[in-house]
Amino acid sequence: MVPLQFQPLSSQPTPAFWSTLTSLKLDKLKLDDTQQQVVGWREEGKSVSDRDTAGENAQGSMQVGIDGSLTVGGNAFGGSEERPPPSSTPVTGVVKIFNTIEGFRQSETKKQLFDELVKTIWESFASDQPLLNPFLLVVFADLKKYVYHYWFAFPALVAKPGWEVEEEGLTQAEDEDVEEIRLLEEDMTQKRGRKFEAYLVKGLRGQRTVAPLWECARLYEKEELQSVTVVFHDPSSSREHPGWPLRNILSYLSTVYCIHVVQVICLRAGSGSRQARVSIPKGNISSTSTETVTMPNAVGWERSHTGKLASRTADLGPMMDPARTKCLLLGAGTLGCYVARNLMGWGVRNITLVDSGRVSYSNPVRQPLFEFEDCLDGGKPKAECAAERLRKIFPGVNATGHSIMIPMPGHPVAPFQEQSVAAHVSGLEDLIRSHDAIFLLMDSRESRWLPTVIGAAEAKIVINAALGFDSYLVMRHGSRTDTSASSELGCYYCNDVVAPADSLTDRTLDQMCTVTRPGVAPIAAASAVELMVSLVQHPLGCEAPPNSKANSNVGGGAREEGDCLGLVPHQLRGNLSGWQTLLIEGAAYNCCTGCSQAVIEAYRSGGLPFLLRVFNETNFLEKVTGLDKLHADSEAMLESMDWEDSEEDE
Repeated sequence: MVPLQFQPLSSQPTPAFWSTLTSLKLDKLKLDDTQQQVVGWREEGKSVSDRDTAGENAQGSMQVGIDGSLTVGGNAFGGSEERPPPSSTPVTGVVKIFNTIEGFRQSETKKQLFDELVKTIWESFASDQPLLNPFLLVVFADLKKYVYHYWFAFPALVAKPGWEVEEEGLTQAEDEDVEEIRLLEEDMTQKRGRKFEAYLVKGLRGQRTVAPLWECARLYEKEELQSVTVVFHDPSSSREHPGWPLRNILSYLSTVYCIHVVQVICLRAGSGSRQARVSIPKGNISSTSTETVTMPNAVGWERSHTGKLASRTADLGPMMDPARTKCLLLGAGTLGCYVARNLMGWGVRNITLVDSGRVSYSNPVRQPLFEFEDCLDGGKPKAECAAERLRKIFPGVNATGHSIMIPMPGHPVAPFQEQSVAAHVSGLEDLIRSHDAIFLLMDSRESRWLPTVIGAAEAKIVINAALGFDSYLVMRHGSRTDTSASSELGCYYCNDVVAPADSLTDRTLDQMCTVTRPGVAPIAAASAVELMVSLVQHPLGCEAPPNSKANSNVGGGAREEGDCLGLVPHQLRGNLSGWQTLLIEGAAYNCCTGCSQAVIEAYRSGGLPFLLRVFNETNFLEKVTGLDKLHADSEAMLESMDWEDSEEDE
C-alpha cells in the first residue's frame, strides 16, 4: 500500500462571470460586502491523442491529459447568460467581494472565511444532504481599470491517518462497466431532479443499483459497510492520482459510516475512466461519529500560476475598458465633433479623425471643435484641426488627424488619379486595421461603402450614424464570424436591392446634412458612442446578440441582466417630430453590396483592381452580389403576369 495523493483542482472564471459580477456590484450590492451564493460547474478530466508528439511514423499516438476545472460563468448569480456543458457537474460556492484592496489582502479575514466554510462542510455531514465540495472565492474588483484580484479555495478535510491505495494504483476501468454506471446515474438524476457529484454503486455487472452517498445504510447491509463502491466525476486526467473532490467524499464515508475500505471509480470523459481500491491502514480505524470527532484541519487554497500560495489577477481592461479602445472617426463634421467629445467623456484616449475637407464659415456654429479663426485663409484641414482642439481640451488624449479622400462607388476614377486613390485606399486600410472601433460619420451614403467592406473583412466594430432633417439612424454592423448570433445582423446596405451610387450630384436642399434640426446630431452622436461602449462592455464584444425586440419603443424598464450597461441593440431609429426612438433589428442580406461574403471575398482577392471597377462601373457591384439576376427575375415575372383592365358595367 502507498499513500493516496490527489490532483489539485484549478479554477477558470470566464469573462462573462466578471461582467456579471461588475453589474451586480454596481447595480445591487454597491458597498454591501456580505457573502453571496454562487454556482459553478466542474468538468471531468479527459485524455486526447497528440499525434504530432508521437511522430508521424509512430504506430500509436501519445495520450495527453487535460484536467477539468471549476468554472464560474455568467450564470453564477442565477442568470442564464452562459450555460454549462451538459456533461458537467454543478457546484455551489460563496463569494466575498471586498470593497478595498487592503481588505482583500488581509490574511486573517480570508482565513476566517475559509474556516467558516470548512465548519459548514463538517456540520453538513450530520444531515441527509451533505455539502461535500463547495468552493470559496474572494475578490476585489477594481472597476475603474477592470482588473479583478481573486483567490479560489477548495476546502478539503485532512484525513489522519491518510488513505492508502494498493500498489498497482489507478487502473483502467472497463468501458462496459462505465457505460452501465452512467446509464444508472442518468436514471437516478431524472428521478431525483438533480445531478450528484458522487454516489454509491452496489452489485455485479448487469445487476447494479445506485444511490446517493447519504443512503449508504439503506443500500448496504450493516456487515457490508466495511467495503463499498463509490463513483465520482473526476476532474483529474492523471493516470496515477484521482481528483481533489475525492478527499471530502472519503472523509464523509469514513466519518459518518466508519467505512475504511472503498472501491473508487473515477468517471472521466471518453474512455479515460479509472478505478482503484483505497483504505485506511488497519489499527487506525475509528468507530466514532461527527458528534464526538473533533473537526479535522483543512487545506485547499489554489496556487498561482507560478506555484505559490498567492492570489491571481484577471485584467479585462483590453476587453471591457473603453479607455483602451482605439477609435477611428471617419468624418470630422458635426457628427464627428460630437462623437469625439463623447468619447473623451468616456475616457477614450486614442482618437483618430479622417476627413478630406476644410473648415468653412458655416461649420463653427454647428461643429463644437472649430472656431471662426479656423475658417480663415481657405480654412484649416478639418481632421487635423479637430485633433488639435481635442489635445487642447485635454493634453493627455492621443488625437491625430488625417486628410484622406475616401473613394466612392458611382464616382469614377480617372487614370491619372489611380495612384492617388491607391494611396488613399492603402492609408484607410492601415487605419482601420490598427483601430478597434470604426465610426462612419460621413455626409453621403456611398462614402460609407469602402469602410463598411474593410471593416467587415477585418472583423472590426463598425458604428454607423446618419442624419435626416429631423430623424437619425444609429446602428452597429453585424459581426462576420459565422459562429455568433450577431453574424445574422445586417449592415448599412443590407436593406438595399441596388448598389450605392452617386447621391451628391443635383441633390435637393433637404438632402444636405447641413439642413437638419440642430439637436439631431448631438443625440445621434451620443447614441453612437453609448452603443459602442455597451458593445465593448458586453462579454461577447462585437459578437453580442441584439437583446431588444424589433420595432419596440424605448422604455424606462430595468436594464437586462448580464449586460453591464443595459441593452445592446442593433439599430436605433429616432425622430424629433414624434419624439420617438425605435429599436430595430435588421437581418443580414446574402446579396448585400457592403457585407455579403461575395463582396468580402472579391475585395480580399481582387484588391485595388476590384475597387477601381466598383468606382468606375455602375452595375459592377450588382453583378458581383447577384442583384442583377434578382432584377432580371423580377422584370421577367412582371412581364409574364397577365394584367386585366376592369370595366365598370354601364
